Amino acid sequence: VQLQASGGGLVQTGGSLRLSCVASGRIIRISTKAWFRQAPGNQRELVARIFRGGDTNYTDSVKGRFTISKDNAKNTVYLQMNSLKPEDTAVYYCKADVATEWGKGYYDYWGQGTLVTVSS
Repeated sequence: VQLQASGGGLVQTGGSLRLSCVASGRIIRISTKAWFRQAPGNQRELVARIFRGGDTNYTDSVKGRFTISKDNAKNTVYLQMNSLKPEDTAVYYCKADVATEWGKGYYDYWGQGTLVTVSS
């Protein structure tokens, strides 16, 4: 299973970006999908996640600005980021809980990360 993240870049304060993460490979079922981020010198933190049924939750600092969504048919998760701030600058990683065999459990898979830089 591979997760390919894309959509990062350089944007000014107040701007928007949309991240995408496509899962490929032997996939029976995907449960929770999530976006994490890691700024230099900081630990990786959960930004947003979307559960199989569609429920979502967000870290407080992005509520009202970021929206996580998914397209199950495309095995893709998105992160729409609006009103970006310099403190949103980080490498963003996608994660998915994937079942690769019937009757087995779910395992975590991570994307390679995409850099988001917000200039002041």
